Amino acid sequence: MDHSQVPILEAVDRYHRDDRYGFTPPGHRQGRGVDARVTGILGMDPFRCDLLASGGLDDRKASGHLLARAEELMADAVGACYAFFSTCGSSLSVKAAMMAVAGGSDGGLLVCRDSHKSIVAGLIFSGVQPRWITPRWDTERHISHPPSPQQVEEAWRQHPDAAGALIVSPSPYGTCADIGGIAEVCHCRSKPLIVDEAWGAHLPFHEALPTWAMDAGADVCVVSVHKMGAGFEQGSVFHLQGNLVDPARLSACADLLMTTSPNVMVYAAMDGWRRQMVEHGHELLTNALDLAARVRAEVERIPDVEVLEEELLGVEASHDLDRLQVLVDISRTGTSGYQAADWLRDHKQLDVGLSDHRRFLATMSFADRELTMERLLGSLSAWRAAAEDFAHPRPLYLPSPQQLELESVMLPRDAFFGPTETVAAHDAAGRIAAEQVTPYPPGIPVVVPGERLTGPVLEYLRSGKRAGMMLPDPADPSLEHIRVTARR
Repeated sequence: MDHSQVPILEAVDRYHRDDRYGFTPPGHRQGRGVDARVTGILGMDPFRCDLLASGGLDDRKASGHLLARAEELMADAVGACYAFFSTCGSSLSVKAAMMAVAGGSDGGLLVCRDSHKSIVAGLIFSGVQPRWITPRWDTERHISHPPSPQQVEEAWRQHPDAAGALIVSPSPYGTCADIGGIAEVCHCRSKPLIVDEAWGAHLPFHEALPTWAMDAGADVCVVSVHKMGAGFEQGSVFHLQGNLVDPARLSACADLLMTTSPNVMVYAAMDGWRRQMVEHGHELLTNALDLAARVRAEVERIPDVEVLEEELLGVEASHDLDRLQVLVDISRTGTSGYQAADWLRDHKQLDVGLSDHRRFLATMSFADRELTMERLLGSLSAWRAAAEDFAHPRPLYLPSPQQLELESVMLPRDAFFGPTETVAAHDAAGRIAAEQVTPYPPGIPVVVPGERLTGPVLEYLRSGKRAGMMLPDPADPSLEHIRVTARR
């Protein structure tokens, strides 16, 4: 296919050149009605490009097939059979995939327990029964790794009627599962594999990056273009190949969840990013990987700081690693990742991707240059000097991996939508959670609706909150109280 074409982006340009005007939404009329105090900050261009998709950018019948052509080009660029654009993020895309594979199934869906909160939301919406696969744990560093093919094989033995499997890879830390081995395990049973690859939009475009899920044999792969690509926030693509998932059903499930007012700018940015990657992606990513390697080496020189790499790989760890994700363990400094993230933002106007009780993550991008690398390294050197005077971090209670595994006693949907009551957190042990509780980022729920709460997990979350952990989900953000089911 001719990848110099960008159907949606070109249509936006043509709309302006043709001097079109619509008595339709958006009501701001390409910015004409926007308060000057708003355009003074945002400028006029976002509003000029905020166009109605059908009956505006395209005609009312969508006879230009702009979206379909852009999706065909995207699928061709990465070697998938189909690509579907979403302007509602991978949170929507993964829900559509779950519903297409397991919606209406009595056997449930194999799901890795370190899945993102959007997957739990998909379980709540769909009523699908999760068949949890326990991740592997590094107890020394208190970090989880994706499941092995052997663990997935064992999950299939226990739940042979499950409709399919869902694995998250890469993780928010950049660690990757053995997708090829897991796909083989699933396909031996003629069951589809969904991969939540939200952090892997760039993977198809460079051989030094971990293997892209489609190349490894996944049936459905969900990517967030805004995370590691050059799309706007909320831009997502889900890809499909093989004959185990009906493309019409997948599209219909997405349509149930999708907005009827998609943001054309999100589509156009994904369209343009695909062209950029086909034409220049290999060179851009080569430069990014070289820059990330230099960052890793320089950060490793900072006293009492460890950049995790080989420690994340191995038979009992992850299969591969995206080295653009620079995960920094600072536990030997006697300070926390929460403190580091707050200090960097307050004193250096620099934000890091995630932080926890002993780590923070700096995500490198193909857009980074020498200047941004130097800013990061200079800021980290300044942080390390300042950290000598930090107060000792608040203590965090760390349960064992076994203690973090809660018993599932109700469907997530039934627990969430059923009768509930609010109880004091110190009285909640033994009760069934009716809400999810998720340290964010990275957004992996510690508590899923339908799981029985325990003292160690509640103490972990409450001590984490005191130490700086963000818990955006509970109705009571302080976690002094928690919502539980009326059923005991």
